[in-house]
Amino acid sequence: MPVHVTDCSFGYRRGVRILDGLSLSLDAGCSVLLGPNGAGKSTLLGLVASALRPEAGHIELDGLDTRNKKDLRAYRRKVGWLPQQVRPVPGLRVREQAAYAGWLKGMSRSEAWERSQQAIEKVGLGPLSDRRSAELSGGQLRRLGIAQTLVHDAQLVLMDEPTAGLDPVQRGVFRELIGELKSFSSFVVSTHQTEDLAEIYDSVVLLDRGRVRHQGPIDSFLALAPEDVSSERRAEAAYAGIVTGEV
Repeated sequence: MPVHVTDCSFGYRRGVRILDGLSLSLDAGCSVLLGPNGAGKSTLLGLVASALRPEAGHIELDGLDTRNKKDLRAYRRKVGWLPQQVRPVPGLRVREQAAYAGWLKGMSRSEAWERSQQAIEKVGLGPLSDRRSAELSGGQLRRLGIAQTLVHDAQLVLMDEPTAGLDPVQRGVFRELIGELKSFSSFVVSTHQTEDLAEIYDSVVLLDRGRVRHQGPIDSFLALAPEDVSSERRAEAAYAGIVTGEV
């Protein structure tokens, strides 16, 4: 399932590029995308989700290219995207909102409705299927957002800061949820939090100012931390070392 990002450039204002000739491949499994504010993480996820169009370069999944209009619909069926803010759709209940997401991806209404129940059960919201989505807690809304990406059996799920604002208990629920869903889909998760990296992710991509500063298995990333750092701080120390240029 690798996603190939090849020589991609993108900027929100003319002459100011967030990404300039970026190339990398995102393999199957669960990858974490790290980097300081302004590194280009959200931009990269938007490009891979096909919500943004690269000014130059290509993004391909299973031979489908986001710059080819004929490929775009099939590409989007393979990719789910959870942005930073998950908002309830006014008037819709939990199952209805999940089904609506499937319909937007091109599924028939009947197929989206059938798959929606499976998706919300996968994320533990089955008992709340008839509750209005506007009545969900913040953590429950995040889970509904994940369900929306699973309705159409996405091969790849992109998540932008999914644990921002969650308390330690809610982050633990998220960690368990991703562990359960890894057998269904591959994940790329953007985050600033390094506490749970070893427990959740298989590989690390670290962006800084639009460039890949590190990419590899989680073990090789943690090995960059100084030997005298405790196991709880190894990810934080490795991250700091790469960003500051000390490793």
